[in-house]
Amino acid sequence: MVADFRKRFWISLALTVPIIILSPMIQNFLGLGESLRFIGDLFISFLFSTIVFFYGGWPFLKGLYDELSKKNPGMMTLIALAISVAYFYSSVVVFGVTGKIFFWELATLIDIMLLGHWIEMKSVMGASRALEELAKLMPSEAHKLMEDGSVQDVPLDELYLGDRVLIKPGEKIPADGKVVEGKTSVNEAMITGESKPVSKKEEAKVIGGSINGEGSITISVEKTGKDSFLSQVIDLVQQAQESKSKTQDLANRAAFWLTIIAIVSGAVTMFVWLALVHQDFAFALERTVTVMVITCPHALGLAIPLVVAVSTAISARNGLLIRDRAAFEASRNLQAIIFDKTGTLTEGKFGVTDTVILDDKLEESKLLAYAAAVEQNSEHPIAKGIMNSVEKLIKVTDFKSIPGKGAKGKVEGKEVMVVSPGYLRENNIEFQQNGKIDKLNAQGKTVVFVLVDGELQGAIALADIIRPESKKAIARLKEMGIQTMMLTGDNRQVAEYVAKELGLDDYFAEVLPNEKADKVKEVQSRGLIVAMTGDGVNDAPALAQADVGIAIGAGTDVAVETADIVLVRSNPEDAVDIIALAKATYRKMVQNLIWATGYNAFAIPLAAGALSVYGIILNPAMGAVLMSLSTVIVAINARILKVKK
Repeated sequence: MVADFRKRFWISLALTVPIIILSPMIQNFLGLGESLRFIGDLFISFLFSTIVFFYGGWPFLKGLYDELSKKNPGMMTLIALAISVAYFYSSVVVFGVTGKIFFWELATLIDIMLLGHWIEMKSVMGASRALEELAKLMPSEAHKLMEDGSVQDVPLDELYLGDRVLIKPGEKIPADGKVVEGKTSVNEAMITGESKPVSKKEEAKVIGGSINGEGSITISVEKTGKDSFLSQVIDLVQQAQESKSKTQDLANRAAFWLTIIAIVSGAVTMFVWLALVHQDFAFALERTVTVMVITCPHALGLAIPLVVAVSTAISARNGLLIRDRAAFEASRNLQAIIFDKTGTLTEGKFGVTDTVILDDKLEESKLLAYAAAVEQNSEHPIAKGIMNSVEKLIKVTDFKSIPGKGAKGKVEGKEVMVVSPGYLRENNIEFQQNGKIDKLNAQGKTVVFVLVDGELQGAIALADIIRPESKKAIARLKEMGIQTMMLTGDNRQVAEYVAKELGLDDYFAEVLPNEKADKVKEVQSRGLIVAMTGDGVNDAPALAQADVGIAIGAGTDVAVETADIVLVRSNPEDAVDIIALAKATYRKMVQNLIWATGYNAFAIPLAAGALSVYGIILNPAMGAVLMSLSTVIVAINARILKVKK
C-alpha cells in the first residue's frame, strides 16, 4: 500500500503541472493574461483532471464505498465527497454551465492527500518495523553436525529437535537450544534487551537470533519454527499492535462524530454563503469543499494506532512483551504492586550474605576460602552458595561428609570443618555468644560454623540473595506513589528481613501457592488497583486474580497464558519500566487526541470563511496542507515516545 500511494502520488503530481499551467486563475495570478490560452485548452485540462480524479482519487473513492457499506462514514467519505463535488461541478462548467473551474484545486488536493497518506503509512510501518527487525535476526542457514562427524550447511526449516548445530564466533544462533560443547558469551540485546553479553557454557540455554561471541559452541536444538522464542515474541508483538485499546475506541467514536459534524458544517457553510450572504455558487462551493477537507479526522484516526505501534515496538526491543493492551493501559493507574519473593525479588539461590570472625587469627577471605575448599565436593545448596563466594578454590584432601551436620577435609595441611549449630551442641563446643549471630538467626538466615584444627574460627551466614535491582525497583515505585508488597512461602523472619532491606510497605509470609490469589483479593478489597508480579508458574492464580498480571523472568518461555505482560528478564526494574511506558504511552495518546480535536475546533470556522472579512480565505488545497500537517505532527509526537528509566 505504501508503494501504491507513492506511485499514485508521483503520477498525479506529474499530471497536475499542466493542469496548473492551463488554469485561467493561475495564469492571471502570474500575470500571463491570455498568452497561454488556446482553443480546447479547457478540454485538455478536463482530460488530465479526469485521470487525476479517477486514478489518484481512487483510494478515496473506494474508501467512500467501503465506509458507507459498513454504515460508518469517516475520513475517506469526506475526502471523496470533497473531490467528487469539485470534479463534477468543474466538468459541467467546461461543457457550458456558467461557473468557476476547480481543476487545479482538485488536482493539488488529491496530490496532498496522497502525500499525506504515503507519509502516514511510512510512519506506521516505521513504528511496526520491530516485527521485520525481529524476523531478520534469524540466519538463513545453520552448520548442522551430521552423524559421520561432517558439517553440512542446511536451511533453518531442515533443523529438527535434537539436531546438533555448530555456531562459530560472531555468527547468529539459528535455533533455541542447549549448549552441549564449548564456552562463549552471547549478545541477546536485540531479543531480551539485556545490554551485557551473557556467558554460556555446557547445559546453558541459548536463544535463536542472538549473536555468538568469541568462542565456538555446539548446541542441541530444542525449539524450532512456531515454538521458538523469537516466533512467540513476533506473535505477541503482532497481537498487541492489532489489538484495539479503550482509548482507540474513544478516538474512533470521536472520528465518527467529527465526520458527521464536517458534513453538517459543509452543508451549513453552503447554505449561509448562498442564502444569507448571497455569494455566488462557486465561492460557496469552494468554502464547503475546504470545510470538508480540513475537518477530515485523519490526525484523530492516526492519534492512537501510531502510539500503540510505537509503544509495542519499544516494549518488544526491551524484553517487555504486552499480551493484553487493556491491562497494559490499566497499569498506568496502579496503586499497589505485589511481588513474589523467590526468583523475583531474590535470585532464588543461596548465597553468602555475612561472615563473622570469632577469632582474630583468621581473615574473612581466608575463612571463606577454607570453607569453600571443603564444600567443593558437595552438591548441597549451602555448599554451592559458599563455593560461589570465592573466585578460586583451594585443593582439599581427605574429604569426609558428616551426614546431616556438615563436612570436613584437609586444606593447606589443616583440618577444616564446616558444620551446623547442631554439631557444636552435640560435641559441646562452646563459643562466646555473639550478638551478630543472634541477629542473623533472627533474620531467618542459615548459619554454619568453621573450625580449623578443632578450634572454632568463625561463622558464615547464607540466605536467598536479594537482587541488586530489587532495591532500585522498589525506590522507583515509591517515587511513583505505588505501594509495594511481597508474597512468600518463607517463614516470617526471612520475609521480615527482605521487606526491611528493600523498604517494602507490606509483606505476607508463609503463604501457600493456592493462597496467593486470596492475598491479592485481600489487597484489592482495600480499594486498590493491584498488579501481581511473579514467575508465572506457581503464581498463575495470583496473576489471573490481579488487575494486571506481570510474569517476570520468563526467559525463553514467553507463552505465559495467565499473564497480561511478560517480562523476558528476571529483573524487577522491568516491571517498573512497563508501568513507566504505560504512563508515557497514555500521555502521548492524550496529547494526540487534544491536538487532533483542538485543531478541528480551530480549523472548521477558518475553512468556512469566518475570517473572510479580514481577507483570510483558505482554498481547498491549503485546507489539505493544514490537514496533512496536523497528521504529520501527530505522527512525529508518537515517534518521540521513549521508555524513561
